[in-house]
This record gives sequence, structure tokens and C-alpha cells, in this order.
Amino acid sequence: MLSMTPPMGWNSWNTFGNRINEQLIMETADAMVSTGLHAAGYEYVVIDDCWSKMRRENGKIVADPEKFPHGMKYVADYIHSKGLKFGMYSCAGVQTCYGAPGSFDHEFEDAQMFADFGVDFLKYDFCNKPATAHGPTLYNRMAMALRATGRDILFSACNWGSDNVGEWIRSTGAHMYRSTGDIKDNFVSCTDILLSQIKNFCYSAPGCWNDMDMLTVGMYGAGNVAFGGCTDEEYRTQFALWCLFQSPLMIGCDVRNMSPETLAILTDPELLRLPRDPEARPPFVVTDRNFWDNSPNPESTGRITFCKVLADNEYAIACVNFTDQDAVITPHFFDMGLTSHSGYALEMTDIRSGEVLPLCDDFVQIPVPTHAIRIFRSKLVRV
Repeated sequence: MLSMTPPMGWNSWNTFGNRINEQLIMETADAMVSTGLHAAGYEYVVIDDCWSKMRRENGKIVADPEKFPHGMKYVADYIHSKGLKFGMYSCAGVQTCYGAPGSFDHEFEDAQMFADFGVDFLKYDFCNKPATAHGPTLYNRMAMALRATGRDILFSACNWGSDNVGEWIRSTGAHMYRSTGDIKDNFVSCTDILLSQIKNFCYSAPGCWNDMDMLTVGMYGAGNVAFGGCTDEEYRTQFALWCLFQSPLMIGCDVRNMSPETLAILTDPELLRLPRDPEARPPFVVTDRNFWDNSPNPESTGRITFCKVLADNEYAIACVNFTDQDAVITPHFFDMGLTSHSGYALEMTDIRSGEVLPLCDDFVQIPVPTHAIRIFRSKLVRV
């Protein structure tokens, strides 16, 4: 079964936009293998919008001959030769977001075309659909068309959270779905997306994952969605929360030219354990109660603790500081379910430094730098 854990790969849009061609895609596939990204679990190489030129009278979409002179099957075969999987893009509208041919009313023939190319992943956008066309029906239609081909094609629905998508998208057979607008390469955009997803934790599970959009880790303010860039610490916070929230991990930077820190973030084995945890449970919010601010709404403080139940009787406890100043975050274990009279305490190990905190049974104070995150792998011990 596809998508039993959140899908992982690379997508061309964030860095390259319409500036794509077959040489770039093949070089990216090479880099996915040579850098160790594939070994870390990133398996899809996805071409986003702007690959096609027109639709012929016979209904077939033609790839842009200047960008892809050998055609799309040639690219797919090259990617498969590297042990990777090949992804492409279409749209539920008459045109794609960039104005290329969309799949509206051509779903079954386009799905078969993708299968003939050797496509393993389809990102399906939501631009330029007729105003009276019913969004859920359009995603049902393409999902059925993909299944009719007989090829296993991961269906990535991208309707940006429209039509209360989390409530019905799983029933279509989609394997992941977007519930946000497009991300931009800055910390404000990342924070806005993260906080907007707290209410959607319940709409993500094996077989169909809530997609918080492609990662901007390693872009450093360069590329198609460049709006200021982030520091390495901010990129680490983004990546850690994408992992904690079980979002698909689709890299958006130029993997041919990654910094050592970018590669280290994207392949961090402790962080990658979180979305692969076999219990696949969403986190929950733990209120930050401190002396100065006893607000019951942690999002309003910019200091949030998340707790995620893991397999083997472990917990991931993540303290995040979204504010512009260093902070001490003080979660009370009562808000996680643990009382000081239970006879148990939490043993907490910082997954980044390996530091083991003294046993705690009521609360803990965690220093967290601005825009940073600290995650602890924790377990109950009898005291």
C-alpha cells in the first residue's frame, strides 16, 4: 500500500519555478543518490508546473520540446535507473496555475499518459477550474482515473485547503493533500503555516497525510519562492516540526548545491524517526504556563510545547520558541497526563545534544533560543 508513512522526495517548484529542463532533473536525480538523500528515505523526484507546451487535437499533452527534447518517458527511465521514483504535475482546471494545459475533462486519458510515461507520483493542483465545477468531484475523478491505469501512482491532491478538504479527501483515495496556501522562504510564512495546522492534526493518518507544503530548508533566500530566507536554526525548526506533524517531506532547495548544514538537517536520523513512528499518532498541544504569562492559549504566547505519543512507550516532547527573543519554556506535565503523585517521572533526552535531564515529575524549564526548537525523546520511569 502506498503512503504508509509520509512520502519523501524533491519538487522543482520552490527553487526553479518555470526554469526547468531535463538536464536539471537528471542532475537532481544524480544528486539525490550521491548526497545520501535517497539512502535517508527521499525517493520521489517530482517535476512541477511548466513541463508541457500544448494539447494536440488528439487530446495528448505535448511536453515542451525545448525543455524536454527527449520526452518525459526518457526522463522517467533515467530517474528509475537511479533507483528513484518519478513524479509529475497536472491540474484539476482547464489550465494549470502557470497557464499550461490542465486535465479538466481529460482525466482518464491524462492518467493513462502519465502511467505510460512511468509516473509514480502525481501532484494535482486546483487553478483555473470552471466556477461551477465541484472540487471534491474533480479529485474523485482523477483518483479513479489513476487507479484505472493499473499502475501504482501516489496521488498528491493540492487544493490549498479549499472545500474543507480534510473532511473528505481520504475517501477519494488520495495519498497526501495540501491544506495550506503556498509557502514562502521566510520564518513568518513557516510559522503561519505551522500554527494553522494545529486544528488539522486529526486529519492525517497512514495512507493519506496532511501536506503542509514543500520544504524551504536550504534555499537561503534564493529561488522561485524566495522572500527573505531563513537561518539554519530556523530551517531546522521548520524541518523538525514538519517531521513532528507527520507532513510529507518534499525538499524544495537545489540539492545539487546544498550546504553541509542543509544536508545534515534533511538527513537527521532522530528527526526522521518521528514521521516513521509505527503508531503514527499526531501531537497535542501542551500549554506553556510561566510566572509572567498564564495564558490558556499557547499560540498567543509564541512559546508552545507539543507532546507526541510514540511506539515502545516513548514520547516526543517538543518546545518551540516562535518569538523574537530567547525564552524559557515551562510545560507542566499535568497537561500531558502525568501528576506528581503518580509514582512516575519523565526521563528526557535532548535528541540533538544527547543531554539527559534530571528526572521530572511535575514541570520542567527548557531554555530555547529565538526561532528554535528543542525536542526530547522521553519515557516514563518509576520513582
